[in-house]
Amino acid sequence: MATAPIAPVQDVAQPAKPGNYRFALTSLTSLFFIWGFITCLNDILIPYLQMLFELSYTQAMLIQFCFFGAYFVVSIPAGMLVSRIGYQSGIVTGLLIAGAGCLLFYPAAAMHVYGMFLFALFVLASGITILQVAANPYVSVLGKPETASSRLTMTQAFNSLGTTVAPFFGAWLIFSGMEAPAPGEVTESTVQLPYLILAASLVLLAIIFAWIKLPKLGKKDQSIPTQLQGSAWQHRHLVLGAVGIFVYVGAEVGIGSFLVSYLSMAHIGGMPEAEAAHYIAWYFGGAMLGRFIGAAAMQKVDAGKALAFNAICAVLLIALTILSEGKLAMWSLLLVGLCNSIMFPTIFSLAIHGLKHLTGQGSGILCLAIVGGALIPLMQGVLADNFGVQNAFILPLLCYVYIAFYGLKGHKPASLPNNAQV
Repeated sequence: MATAPIAPVQDVAQPAKPGNYRFALTSLTSLFFIWGFITCLNDILIPYLQMLFELSYTQAMLIQFCFFGAYFVVSIPAGMLVSRIGYQSGIVTGLLIAGAGCLLFYPAAAMHVYGMFLFALFVLASGITILQVAANPYVSVLGKPETASSRLTMTQAFNSLGTTVAPFFGAWLIFSGMEAPAPGEVTESTVQLPYLILAASLVLLAIIFAWIKLPKLGKKDQSIPTQLQGSAWQHRHLVLGAVGIFVYVGAEVGIGSFLVSYLSMAHIGGMPEAEAAHYIAWYFGGAMLGRFIGAAAMQKVDAGKALAFNAICAVLLIALTILSEGKLAMWSLLLVGLCNSIMFPTIFSLAIHGLKHLTGQGSGILCLAIVGGALIPLMQGVLADNFGVQNAFILPLLCYVYIAFYGLKGHKPASLPNNAQV
């Protein structure tokens, strides 16, 4: 789908000076933590709203559709906004919009309207999208270019830390300590407090990021003539990388969205929803552990081969969970989280490699591809309604097959057309 180009950023070839970026990177880790925390709460919200409104799996997946659909709608405008106001101001704007989305959960619960919950999620995700567009390239340019992948993997580890602790927080507050909540016991008011707390935290972070001093980077570079800017869409490895981001986010979100329902099935885990919600932490905790290890290992291991290896392991684990039952099926699926660890930062870094002044546009295209988190879980919901939850995992399995291809071959830059400018 053709989109308007996102303006290039001036700092792609001019990383921040050593001594400045250490404090900046430390500050940015809080953002990766908070949006990982918020994103994972959706996995708790799905069974909660499913019981509250008596939804089918397809209807429940509209939660992820609205949340990750915001990436498709907002990424291009967000890239244009950040190119005008810079990374730091973009972060403040994203935090405030996300805070407004959290506040909307209060009237949504009071009105008892499912559509209002979906609208609140869309506003919340719009703010998170702006944070993604600003923070990911910000981390990439705060230091040496050759260690960009390692830095992004490390900050993504704190994103995974957020997704690891969120299930305990969400299960405790949303399910209010109930071991096996029945549809009649789940009420609208239980979702209000968690999101009011999140709203206050996001506004506080916005105030802090507006006050602290960070490198002034990210604004459009007016020194590059328009006719020399070219288009990132001409780079085959970027386009294939965008597909990789699409299927990766879709697979990760799809698995996480069905974990509670899957583990509560009698022939898999046979546990109540509130207990099953705690196991989401094992799924995302594996990704966190792998990212901390990967941040060091990726400095010595070929990124493409490491990506392919993890993807092949994920394919084998999902195949095992489809063909088995009980603890074997349960832990095979949970271990996929460990395989996910390096995938997003590695695909992102490989896809923008060599784009030079087109890195800003390329980053926007990759953030646009996060819409996979909206579409693939919805398709998985359709499969679950028709063929069962266990068989529906065939869709994420196919996603990991593509990621293995990208790691082995697809990430390698191809020759550009004769008229392409870099």
